Amino acid sequence: MERSSAECQRPERTPGDRVKIALRKISLALSLLSLSLPSSAWAQTGTDAKPDSIKANISRVDSDFIKANTKSSWDWPTVGLDYAETRFSKLNQINTDNVGKLGLVWSYNLESSRGIEATPLVVDGIMYQSAPWSVVHAIDARTGKKIWSFDPGVDRSKGYRGCCDAVSRGLALYKGKVFVAAYDGRLIALDAATGVRVWDKDTLIDHEHSYTITGAPRVFKGKVVIGQSGAEYGARGYITAYDSETGNQLWRWFTVPGDPSKPFEDASMAAAAKTWDPSGKYWINGGGGTPWDTITFDPDLNMVYVGTGNGGPWNRKLRSPSGGDNLYLASIVALNADTGKYIWHYQETPGDNWDYTSTQPMILADIEIDGVLRKVILHAPKNGFFFVIDRTNGKFISAKNFVDVNWATGYDANGRPIELPAARGEEPYESIPGPDGAHNWQPMSFNPQTGLVYIPAQHLPVNLTPEKSFKQNAAAPGKVGGILGANLGFAFNPSPKSTPFGRLLAWDPVHQKEVWRVEHVSPWNGGTLTTAGNLVFQGTADGRFVAYDAATGTRLWDISTGTGAVAAAATYMVDDKQYISIAVGWGGSYGLAHRATEYQNPGTIYTYALGGTAKLPEFVKYQTEALLQGVKYDPKDIREGADIYVTAACIACHGVPGVDRGGNIVNLGYVGTDVITNLRNIVFHGPFRDQGMPDFSGKLKEGDIAKLQAFIQGTVDAIRPKSR
Repeated sequence: MERSSAECQRPERTPGDRVKIALRKISLALSLLSLSLPSSAWAQTGTDAKPDSIKANISRVDSDFIKANTKSSWDWPTVGLDYAETRFSKLNQINTDNVGKLGLVWSYNLESSRGIEATPLVVDGIMYQSAPWSVVHAIDARTGKKIWSFDPGVDRSKGYRGCCDAVSRGLALYKGKVFVAAYDGRLIALDAATGVRVWDKDTLIDHEHSYTITGAPRVFKGKVVIGQSGAEYGARGYITAYDSETGNQLWRWFTVPGDPSKPFEDASMAAAAKTWDPSGKYWINGGGGTPWDTITFDPDLNMVYVGTGNGGPWNRKLRSPSGGDNLYLASIVALNADTGKYIWHYQETPGDNWDYTSTQPMILADIEIDGVLRKVILHAPKNGFFFVIDRTNGKFISAKNFVDVNWATGYDANGRPIELPAARGEEPYESIPGPDGAHNWQPMSFNPQTGLVYIPAQHLPVNLTPEKSFKQNAAAPGKVGGILGANLGFAFNPSPKSTPFGRLLAWDPVHQKEVWRVEHVSPWNGGTLTTAGNLVFQGTADGRFVAYDAATGTRLWDISTGTGAVAAAATYMVDDKQYISIAVGWGGSYGLAHRATEYQNPGTIYTYALGGTAKLPEFVKYQTEALLQGVKYDPKDIREGADIYVTAACIACHGVPGVDRGGNIVNLGYVGTDVITNLRNIVFHGPFRDQGMPDFSGKLKEGDIAKLQAFIQGTVDAIRPKSR
């Protein structure tokens, strides 16, 4: 953040001035600069972006429109392009022969400094993009000019209720409305032409637990379907369908059973309860299973497929002491699209113990296996195995690890993992994959021309140490996030033996083998887009947008993006010209505390076309201080300060002081001395509550501040290079 000329001319700064300036520096990394409008703001643009024209065009978007668009890919009307969520565009105006001529047409500032994870929707030249804190932007795709924006007014001081950044993974369009799922659990319908709120529905079953929503809603047959997050915080997962016109609830299906002393909601819950040990009183901690991302619809089979989340707590021994599969954790579940009634399930990680969610985007495809055309689901969840499942009945077809794993050696003929006993043992265990997964929420894509799936794969090992004793919501020393209500059942060792990496994989789902790969400098790279032009597009953690030959993996084009890119791109036609747009902005669970670029630009949409000549916006470097020094502390406080730092979840957002470099939130080893000296004024009723930082009043004690200061400065001193 630049200082004003008045600040630069000030002849002398007082200590108070220095604190204020230091706080502004840390605010650059901690803050969200997104719009704070009470409902919507309108900015009229070109003739094709007038309200009447938008209303007429977006009102055409329904289930039939989405199915018809699959034949041409002219528009991008739903989060995965089509109901199968292939992210395969049939457009080929941009192809391997001319992709090197791509240039920027326009860029749009989303005015945010948190993670941008959503793919833009585009219909008839009107773009809709969600940003952090569930802010929605409507943009003229011809010019990049704002049409309107909408801020749902999420209480930023409650940002700590989510584990993994205040993100939104997308929007839905249907019959003239835009649907956004707000971070605080509301589902909101907006008028697509004006951004005016049509209805607003609270989807949460209670507000005691830390439920949030970060996933994109899906709409089909007049129903808006959404899940939620919060398995680490005592949540019980469920998925709900609402009437797209009125917001009235139509059906709800829970992912895990509730209190067995009460009637179960349906037969599927009664069956699931038999796979849980009631002695663990799993229902007190919710059980987890939150369906926080993938939802896919097959209009021919009239089934909606839901990927379910991890257990709560993660450690199965604590939630279900005698074991059990703990249905329907870490599963793909098929529901009747009209009624929400359970049809079938396939559990990818029985008795999940490692945060191996199955919420990663799935793809529906028809592929030939052993000479027979099969209707399948293609899925690469966190656990490191690529699955092919019959989507008509949930039967297992095949599974193969697409990265190295150490929890199982494979899957047997019945679709059960062949586990390694040590992975559930009582000793510390380096979990591979770690809780961030071999593949996380970043979408993969499937190109039927090459027959390949393009996976943003990664390696982020974590050493998990089982908690010897566990008490619900207890802030025990070293219990990650315990002060904020997290219940994992594991302590983390921040020093794994193997080195993290990221890569782009081209995977053959029929023969279950890798065809080609691209190595990246860091984990946490963006989702993929593939096209009939024989191309694959991906953004990268080190701030590039790249095009590859879909058949060979040869890099054909790349361009700087000014910040790490984690979302997936969209492509579409406007006035007979193909465009490609990607929204970039570094963040997400890994991106909070880590980065692979020196630039910290605000969230930005970049739109490219052949022959584009627009200039990139100015790139701004991360502004950090040198290694922290000068904070007085007692070395005896370092150990206890470390426990507080972990228990208050400081490590999740700020990383290890001086060891990590910081992500979209600053590392406290690289701030001014005044910031840490005045830590009390930041921790208690601090200035960053409206930007997502918790207020630790009543959660920490006055005496804890000195111990935190000791840990922060002591850790930095321990890694500081020694002078000779």
